[in-house]
Amino acid sequence: MHEKLWPSFSRLTTLHLGGRAKRLMLVESYEDLSVLPERLSELALRPLALGNGSNILAKDGDHDLALVRLGLPEQMEIVGREGAETFVRVSAQVKLPRFLRFCCEHALTGLEGLAGIPGTVGGAIAMNAGSFGCEMCRHLRSVTVFTGGRVQVLSAGEFAFGYRHFAFPGCQEFFLILEAECHFESGTVDAIHRLMNTHFLAKKASQPIALASAGCLFKNPASGPAAGKLLEDAGFKGRELGGVAFSDLHANFLVNKGNGTASQALELMQLAQEAVERMSGIRLEPEVRIVP
Repeated sequence: MHEKLWPSFSRLTTLHLGGRAKRLMLVESYEDLSVLPERLSELALRPLALGNGSNILAKDGDHDLALVRLGLPEQMEIVGREGAETFVRVSAQVKLPRFLRFCCEHALTGLEGLAGIPGTVGGAIAMNAGSFGCEMCRHLRSVTVFTGGRVQVLSAGEFAFGYRHFAFPGCQEFFLILEAECHFESGTVDAIHRLMNTHFLAKKASQPIALASAGCLFKNPASGPAAGKLLEDAGFKGRELGGVAFSDLHANFLVNKGNGTASQALELMQLAQEAVERMSGIRLEPEVRIVP
């Protein structure tokens, strides 16, 4: 297991903000997994699973954290077919855009709406990434996780998911998603490619996907207007504070203009929550994970 001292959140997250953790631990084999709990105990550090860092807002300063990242060999392969369904095994650390290209090349349909979402397959499962009616977890046949010091294979029905949520019995705060087996129906390469491109262009036109951000900042309320509409109505579309701002394309995206700080981001986030609550009575819940 490779370890690095004082990794910087500003380099490891898509928002490019935040201070440092004490360790970055790269798990490169299942043997590394077996010694991981003991090593974390020796270091007396709280672990944090880290994929592509696309949904994290880390506070400034130094943190008593060990970032745990997968460096296992990557795989994407078709492992079987049953009736109209095709089963694909994919490693958690595979980048989501790469997995979508694999699905397209093999005419496997169902995840086209996720085009344009950064991150890894593991992160997409842990957050149940969704867009344009697609949800990552609806295509899971099984998930292999490391939790409580052991590897478990969870079949469909042994885990639960919902809006930006994934959990399983005995789920602890820290767990690692190692791989998944997904199920897809067949389509045509041309149709899948066209739909992926349509969704990507729609995101590009309405979201700041080329800028440093952590994706949607707040979850959409269970009912009523979406978070972006509430933020826009409260006057936060394009609102700036120091080096951070709410996007002028989509009010629910917080962007780092290049010289921002996490403290500025958290202050602007709080101002937005308070303004929306005064205006509508709705307290917006963060979708981005605030660390620690």
